[in-house]
Amino acid sequence: MPRWGYSVKLRDESEVAKAVLRNVPVHPKVMAEVAGAIRGMTLGEARRYLKAVVEKREAVPFRRAHGKQAHRRGMADKWGWPVGRYPVKAARYMLKLLDNVEANAANKNLDIERLKIIHVAAHKGITLKRWMPRAWGRATPRNRVHSHIEIVVREV
Repeated sequence: MPRWGYSVKLRDESEVAKAVLRNVPVHPKVMAEVAGAIRGMTLGEARRYLKAVVEKREAVPFRRAHGKQAHRRGMADKWGWPVGRYPVKAARYMLKLLDNVEANAANKNLDIERLKIIHVAAHKGITLKRWMPRAWGRATPRNRVHSHIEIVVREV
């Protein structure tokens, strides 16, 4: 059995709340871009931003995995980077994680309005190995890569 833990170590955990989602069916590259976009935001700002991404009103800047991606209008003014996409599935899972960390913070009697994201990370999860049959008796691998997402918020 694996031993789960967080990639960040904190000395005082009295004013922080943590949450994690394991085996999210989204590629870690996409989840890392969404995580980088909301890092440093307050919980309310991150929720508004991710809802706008789901509605395809705002794009997420893709800084690392941006080969052959389209430029989006207004992204260079806001993010300093013109390339972006609308990862709706990843944004929905991140919204679910924000709801989870908000409930954990409420359980620790933290002020929900003053929570700021101090750490968010996406790690590689399990890979489901599948095979797709092709012509002439061949087969092509079709792997489904999953992600682990973790978030830590602090009351400021």
